[in-house]
Amino acid sequence: MHSASPETPGLATAGARSPAVGTNNGAIFTGDTTIQAPLVLPPPADVPAPHGMHNLPRPVGHRFVGRSAEMATLEQALGPPNERAATHVVTQAMSGLGGIGKSTLALNFAHTHRTGYTAVWWIDAETPETIAGSLAQLTIRANPGTNTSGVPSAVLAEWALAWLDSHPGWLLVFDNATHPDHLAPYLARLTSGDHLITSRLTYGWHDLAATPLHLDVLTPPAATRLLHQLAGPGPSSEAAAAQELADELGYLPLALEQAGAYIRRTRNTYSAYLHRFRTQTARMLNTPGNGDPHSTTIARTWHVTLDTIAERDPLAVHLLHVMAWLAPHDVPRDLLNGIADEPDADTDALALLNDFSMITLTESTSAMHRLLQALARTPDPKDPHRSDSAISQAQSTAATLIHDALPDDPETNTAGWPRWRALLPHIDAYLTHTHPDTDTAETDGILYSASQFLHGQGQLSQATQYAQRSVTTSARLNGEDHPDTLTSRNHLASAYESAGSLGRAIPLHEQTLTDSIRVLGEDHPDTLISRNNLAGAYGSVGDLGRAISLYEQNLTDRIRVLGEDHPDTLISRNNLAYAYTSVGDWGRAISLYEQNLTDRIRVLGEDHPSTLISRNNLAGAYGSVGDLGRAISLYEQTLTDSIRVLGEDHPSTLTSGNNLAGAYGSVGDWGRAISLYEQNLTDRIRVLGEDHPDTLTSGNNLAGAYESVGDLGRAIPLYEQTLTDSIRVLGEDHPTTRIVRDNLREARSKSD
Repeated sequence: MHSASPETPGLATAGARSPAVGTNNGAIFTGDTTIQAPLVLPPPADVPAPHGMHNLPRPVGHRFVGRSAEMATLEQALGPPNERAATHVVTQAMSGLGGIGKSTLALNFAHTHRTGYTAVWWIDAETPETIAGSLAQLTIRANPGTNTSGVPSAVLAEWALAWLDSHPGWLLVFDNATHPDHLAPYLARLTSGDHLITSRLTYGWHDLAATPLHLDVLTPPAATRLLHQLAGPGPSSEAAAAQELADELGYLPLALEQAGAYIRRTRNTYSAYLHRFRTQTARMLNTPGNGDPHSTTIARTWHVTLDTIAERDPLAVHLLHVMAWLAPHDVPRDLLNGIADEPDADTDALALLNDFSMITLTESTSAMHRLLQALARTPDPKDPHRSDSAISQAQSTAATLIHDALPDDPETNTAGWPRWRALLPHIDAYLTHTHPDTDTAETDGILYSASQFLHGQGQLSQATQYAQRSVTTSARLNGEDHPDTLTSRNHLASAYESAGSLGRAIPLHEQTLTDSIRVLGEDHPDTLISRNNLAGAYGSVGDLGRAISLYEQNLTDRIRVLGEDHPDTLISRNNLAYAYTSVGDWGRAISLYEQNLTDRIRVLGEDHPSTLISRNNLAGAYGSVGDLGRAISLYEQTLTDSIRVLGEDHPSTLTSGNNLAGAYGSVGDWGRAISLYEQNLTDRIRVLGEDHPDTLTSGNNLAGAYESVGDLGRAIPLYEQTLTDSIRVLGEDHPTTRIVRDNLREARSKSD
């Protein structure tokens, strides 16, 4: 005779049978054959809840920081069970990136409020099998002394559901739920307690629960405090390093825990860990803080999620790799258009990444945690998602997407400036994460165009860095004599000149012009640009004879080669007029300025940036010959138009404000002049920085205004500070330095 096996009922399905109830339990002996009687559990309603029954992991209060607002949200949502009806149920879901601290928050909530529930049970919700297994453990706990070893988990889980249904006031924590459908049968059946769900999924919970609570990273102070709790505060000299490490780790709780445990175990310092993390990112993301090779790490946490995503849509993983080369936040979604062969496939892939909290998606942007970016940029032969080829392909794709999104004419196309501002953080991130030796022709195009835009916006330090890298890249890819290399060198020389570094600008301009003539010829447009720029550099150092000679030759050549109305011809005419003003030839200067303004309005339009420059320059010429009525009127119009067209903070707008202040001073309106100068200096410091040549000019001009009204107490200190800064930034012999020195000497003589 074969022993009979008990039939296994399904879980919460139609027609499912409950376990047999009664008191018979044991073996029947009939001759040589043993028959094992089916396990009979008592009726669930007859089994009282053991006092304080729970299976919660060890409390982690020492790691629970910075979640007071989220804790309050949970407490408000779930509330004390004794204040609700016995049949009332509340389901609250929490979503977020792996490692964000969902389980830690849920565990802290469960421990804090454990005594308010009849029972608290922690359920591994990763699969239907683990859910059933966790519920089976509840049955075993509620029936101590009963041998359930031969009973299927599904049978035990069914008894647990019946027990929960008859004992209101419990809390079930479904940890790491991977799909709402796995939980739906339980949430629909159990109606007398609370459900708290943690999941990396952001979707699907609205049908089962209240509005999900989405967890973000810790605040900087909370992240630093967590590091201190785990690793120890360390010496005071390490305080800044701890903050810097927290920032480098993106304030992600799991990364902070991993780092803190490692620092304490190895008796290391924050600064040493930070250095190792930056130089060995992949290794540190894979290194458990406690030394246990089976412990959770950042790399393992995200690897599991990527496995699931890759099975559903490989494009999503590729998108993640591409975004790893961009800035973490505010990635324009349209920047990623065209990455897929099929229309809108990228939209579906982004949605999938957002579903699993790997990115944060809005209607127009996406964001990705910086540590996830670091992981996705770092090859690992043991990780199929991070092969060398996958990462290289993503890097190349990112460069193509950026390059193809760049607006034309960076310095004058005002309509493209908002797009430039949106792209700049991603350009900077890409260039930071890539080595110059890997720069391609697309990278060079990005460098050159971004440098042009930054130069036009007055951001000279970054513009110069990009220009230098562009010259190096173009020379490596194309050769020193290639037209692109010559263009990059010419632009770099102009960036040096704008920053006041004339000692580097002039030799580079001279060499570039010589090479352009040799390679391209005398009449090539690029050669004419080089000659124009060299003339400007000569003028900046006061060599006006050579400047005017080159400008006159260049204007003649541009009229002959390009025509009267070419924008470059109009630039030459404007620049020659400016050179004439420098030597006091006001008749020829004003005539050229007036003609140039008329031509620019006709050719380029009233609101073109170059037209605004012409109007500003003509106003200056009128002021210099004493025609202050026309000068002020034109300055005021130019300032108004510049604010409207370019924006309040554009360098040309700030120049217009400075010039209008000077015109007010010329007619003795020192109240308006000083007010405008003060505002101009404040704005230039904020926008351009304290060391920008234009900022130094504003400092000198404001000091001069103070001097003009006899306020030497404010004039002399400002002159002194401006002179010190000019010597440091521009050098002892720069024209601006000499002007400030002379002004200071005169002001001091008045105070004697």
